[in-house]
Amino acid sequence: MKRLKGIIFIVSGAMLWGATGPLMEWLLNHTPLTVSFMLTIRLSVAGILLLTYLLLTGKNIFGIWQHKLWGRQLIVFGIAGMLGVQFTFVAAINESNAVLATLLQFLAPIFVVAYVSLSLKKWPPKYQVLGIIGTLIGLFLLLTNASFESLLISPKALLWGIGVGLTFAFYTLYPARLMKEWSVLLVVGWGMLVGGFTLGLVSRVWQQSTQWVVLVDFKILMLLVALIFFGTVAFILFLSSMKYITAVETSILSSIEPLTAMVISVIIFGTSLGFWQLIGVFVMLVCVTWLSIAGEKA
Repeated sequence: MKRLKGIIFIVSGAMLWGATGPLMEWLLNHTPLTVSFMLTIRLSVAGILLLTYLLLTGKNIFGIWQHKLWGRQLIVFGIAGMLGVQFTFVAAINESNAVLATLLQFLAPIFVVAYVSLSLKKWPPKYQVLGIIGTLIGLFLLLTNASFESLLISPKALLWGIGVGLTFAFYTLYPARLMKEWSVLLVVGWGMLVGGFTLGLVSRVWQQSTQWVVLVDFKILMLLVALIFFGTVAFILFLSSMKYITAVETSILSSIEPLTAMVISVIIFGTSLGFWQLIGVFVMLVCVTWLSIAGEKA
């Protein structure tokens, strides 16, 4: 029963995460909202909601700031990790589409393997090399539809996509000690708030009067609320699932995320992928899953 509960949590969470990509794509394409304004609102509000929830359940949400070491790490995570992965992801959507941006985040395991190998000063195991080669082949098919003469996304979109993979790898690796010492929700809540406030300060969000006026539109406001809600609930479901199922099962079932983004994008935007692009998607998902399964057994 507990395992079924975990599966329901991860599938629901992955589908909600997958839905946020096309939703952000629609907002960026059909409203004057910018990447920086939308992310400032999303991260700040989601962070406040999570921290308020923890406060209401009796948690000491300010204790982490009483330790300089943990406070510094939290700031780094909030800016380079939380804000980094969110900004590159939305920027990749803005330059391409939700499907490609969602799939490009699956490059993260390659960067994780590279980092670990450099840290240990030795070549990665054969299964990791094979997984990386397969993932890159899948990526090539996705970006070119098996044509050596054309790249189906702009170089700028590709750079943002690589940025998604890099920041997602950092987001995964860096806060391990933080989350072990403090609760995951606490670190994520403060990370969102730090990232949102930092972006707001840099972009001077209070001066963007044309952006604030857009929120008067009830439809746009409700879509933004849905975006914040979906993202926050999805993360909670994802974390909760890990109590009941293994990391391997989580990795496999989280592949529903790009598939959800793909289905929604096809229905809403009429996004279509060529035959070899679809093959590339399949190859990427299989190889990323292989990396997770083999890594669990190693």
